[in-house]
Amino acid sequence: MPGENLSRDEARVRAELLSVDGYEVALDLRSAVGGPDGDGDGTSSGPRTFRSVTTIRFRTARAGASTFADLVAPSVNAVTLNGQPLDPAVVFDGTRVALEELPEGENVLVVDAQCAYSRTGEGMHRFVDPEDGEVYLYTQYEPADSRRVFANFEQPDLKAPFRFEVTAPEGWTVWSNGAEESRDGEVRRFAETKPISTYITAIVAGPYHYVTDSYSRTFDDGTKLEIPLGALCRKGLARHFDADDVFLVTKQGLDFFHDNFDYPYPFGKYDQAFVPEYNLGAMENPGCVTFREEYIFRGKVTQASYESRANVILHEMAHMWFGDLVTMQWWDDLWLKESFADFMGVFAMVESTRFKDGWITFANNRKSWAYRADQLPSTHPITADIRDLEDAKLNFDGITYAKGASVLKQLVAYVGRDAFLEGARRYFKKHAYGNTQLGDLLSVLAETSGRDMTAWSRSWLQTAGVNSLTPVATYDSADRITELAVLQEAADSHPELRPHRVAVGLYRRAADGDLVRYARAEVDVAGPRTVVTELAGAERPELILVNDDDLTYCKVRFDEVSLATLRAHLGDMTDPLARALCWSALWNLTRDGLMPARDFVSLVLAFSGRESDIGVLQMLHTWTRTAHTHYAAPGWREEGGRALAEAALRELRIAEPGSEHQLAWARFFASVADSDTDFQLLSGLLDGSARIDGLDIDQELRWAFLSPLAAHGVADESAIDAELARDDTASGKRHQVRCLASRPSAAVKAQAWAGVVESDALSNALVEATITGFAQPSQRELLAPYTDKYFAAIERVWAERSIQIGVIVVKGLFPALQDDPSTLAATDAWLTAHEDAAPALRRLVLEARDDLARALRAQECDTAAAAESAV
Repeated sequence: MPGENLSRDEARVRAELLSVDGYEVALDLRSAVGGPDGDGDGTSSGPRTFRSVTTIRFRTARAGASTFADLVAPSVNAVTLNGQPLDPAVVFDGTRVALEELPEGENVLVVDAQCAYSRTGEGMHRFVDPEDGEVYLYTQYEPADSRRVFANFEQPDLKAPFRFEVTAPEGWTVWSNGAEESRDGEVRRFAETKPISTYITAIVAGPYHYVTDSYSRTFDDGTKLEIPLGALCRKGLARHFDADDVFLVTKQGLDFFHDNFDYPYPFGKYDQAFVPEYNLGAMENPGCVTFREEYIFRGKVTQASYESRANVILHEMAHMWFGDLVTMQWWDDLWLKESFADFMGVFAMVESTRFKDGWITFANNRKSWAYRADQLPSTHPITADIRDLEDAKLNFDGITYAKGASVLKQLVAYVGRDAFLEGARRYFKKHAYGNTQLGDLLSVLAETSGRDMTAWSRSWLQTAGVNSLTPVATYDSADRITELAVLQEAADSHPELRPHRVAVGLYRRAADGDLVRYARAEVDVAGPRTVVTELAGAERPELILVNDDDLTYCKVRFDEVSLATLRAHLGDMTDPLARALCWSALWNLTRDGLMPARDFVSLVLAFSGRESDIGVLQMLHTWTRTAHTHYAAPGWREEGGRALAEAALRELRIAEPGSEHQLAWARFFASVADSDTDFQLLSGLLDGSARIDGLDIDQELRWAFLSPLAAHGVADESAIDAELARDDTASGKRHQVRCLASRPSAAVKAQAWAGVVESDALSNALVEATITGFAQPSQRELLAPYTDKYFAAIERVWAERSIQIGVIVVKGLFPALQDDPSTLAATDAWLTAHEDAAPALRRLVLEARDDLARALRAQECDTAAAAESAV
């Protein structure tokens, strides 16, 4: 990644000098087809390229100044500045076009370049469908990859209108942010956009399957808004594409945001493209939103998957206002769009769609991402210090998204829903098509709420770390509460104690055995100890739940009586949100080395079969696998694995036939299968010699069953290839690559390692599939030699590969399964010897080190618990 970085200081200086009046971008994409698969355009060696001609009209604030335009391209054909040709060999260095001695006022820059198609999901990604040989293109830019497609000023605060012209192969359809205005043979011209940032411009092109609909709304003043809707995917996925449900959620979301934002959707049409080999969940390009195609379900999935898709659709829709209409000035304030979109996505989903339990998923799933990120050494305030683009790339994390959304949920409880939404409305109207910083939002919220936002912002947005809240109660002789206090603690590294608006719930068992809430009070927690006066005199509870209803962002702790109640009666808790909060708190205790991993596994085995919320159940399955793989004492893994497989099979057999719970338990059973008997059953389900009533073994489930057979050496290469023959699709290819890399063979591991570390031939999706297959918990000894190889390779990989591939390799191949102190020492040795390595690379290694150290502490806790029980 040499030479591709851009610093905040460089961006600030350029923004002070320039304003951009508009872009005209002409792309010739006919070279996407023809010639050999892979690199080259069929006529020359090197990367396959396309012609990109960009005209930028901009103004400079003073005469004689110098600056640069951004462009990452193999070559430049010509550069013209104000009608004068410039020598590309002199002004272009591979990443920047130097602009010297600019006159004050109007300027016109024209750059004619050969840009490269991508196989990493960055820039103009090119995908060849193995099923039918068709070529599909799409762009993905955030934070700064539009410069791989056209010359520009690549920073969010230099907004401008864009006009795109695309020449594409015959038979293709092309989409961009604006609607297609005209077509002349193979040339398509698109309507000029509103002023937007470079990173949210978009092109999607190819023989996509396209479905249309429309949305209309009449406002109180009688004006009518018409929005053409479109949804597209590869032809090979058309038979699986439930576009009607996508449109249903889209229309429900548009209704919600128009009801609450009082600012009509400003970008004309609303296309949603589901594209292959996508690195993200989705991207909020106005008028042309892109999604990973895995949101089109090839087989049966649970309602949690549909809820997840709806949440992403609404998250991206929220961005049309938070992020696209009003955009952060620099990546320091990334939260101004991502935190809001994360919060508003759930808010809209719960209030406007069929997914009414979205806040349960948020509490149980989304916030767990935030809790993990906020305890890493790389944790940062929600308003972060982003020095450059590499920092920005790594800050799309659990802090910016999930913690930020959690804090906004707490803010709504603090200022009130009406004040919050009125603040948003004023923010949009005041800053439409502009750029903002933290203070711009706080000022309107202060206006609408009447509250001083300064102290709240300092505590919640400008400091890092997560607080723990623990209840402490005393009782009188009549078993009534004399005092209930909430203790607040913070880590030594981030000692900030924050104001929390929390609900405290008291629970006890009813006559029928259900664990129910009988008292509740809200209180403003401040400082290390806060008394909940309203609950004095209440009867003694069996469980005290701090942060009941999930109003704030904190780690919940329990007193000893409450913890004992959960160990015996967690499954009797009837409220699904309260139950999810308890599961989350127990998981945090396990991660923090305060609850033995085997105890958490035992709780899951005892009570997860009674869990009604499918999303919570699937999250418990994920946590349990992590507990068993990373946090359990090594000596207990065999016993624990056997217990998991037996319990999973038992629940699978008793689950309602055809239910989503049956499907979830089937997938979980496959993921923990570890005996010959287990493998025999999976093999029988695949070949039809065994069956479980109601369980439909569709193609996706077939791959889920084949995966453990490959990893344990039961299924060989011929069996994997035979499965690919059944499913010779892009999805099938990814599954095949993963299964091949998972086989328990030293030669297989060497080949997989070479494929991702020593070669750049694989696409981003196949790199990920290979790494997922490579690292198998049952193969620790086989993977041991790769610890030294990892540390020897990562700096070179980071320097030579794109940042996206670098992140995938550095995170995915860290030797986390070599969970012993020697691996921790090797990590520390690398960090000590590479203090001058790229900060983003060091951050990734530091985070992986922290996860490993946490695992070792948890294993010590689990080992100590086993020793105590043996006495």
